[in-house]
Amino acid sequence: MVRQFRTGVLIAFAATAVARAETIERVLAVVAGRIIMMSDVAAARDLRLETIDTASGAADPVRAVLSKLIDRELILAEVERYAPPEPAADAVENELAKVRARFATAEEIEAVLSRSGIDENQLRDILRQNLRIRAYMDQRFAAAGDRRQELVDQWVAALRRRADVIDLYLAGR
Repeated sequence: MVRQFRTGVLIAFAATAVARAETIERVLAVVAGRIIMMSDVAAARDLRLETIDTASGAADPVRAVLSKLIDRELILAEVERYAPPEPAADAVENELAKVRARFATAEEIEAVLSRSGIDENQLRDILRQNLRIRAYMDQRFAAAGDRRQELVDQWVAALRRRADVIDLYLAGR
């Protein structure tokens, strides 16, 4: 009986230790009051909404996607200040079709959405925001020509300097 008790306590202790070691969710950054969670990074990566340049050999893919999401939140805050027109519903549906096309089956995309904790309506909203960002950037940098990316990078760097960004991500934790 004592032996069974000790075994039961040992199993319960081991299960508790394993449960504590598993990170379910984590705040990675706060950008102008908006929270970016680990699940946001996973969703952006798994749905291929944000990609990383694998040729450059990004040492930390979470850091690479998180940096893009931080920039996206800063840009989105600017977009909301100037309120470009809402994209047409069919444009959002076209973007959704592009995301779906990245997966071999409907079950695959459903699994990614489920794992990320977002549903198709939330994905539509993300895609709608992306279209608004694209329209804003096209308007703002229309005359930039060959210097567009350089000017965008400078502008985003200025947004980062002015914004309240709390980056909590530490690699490997």
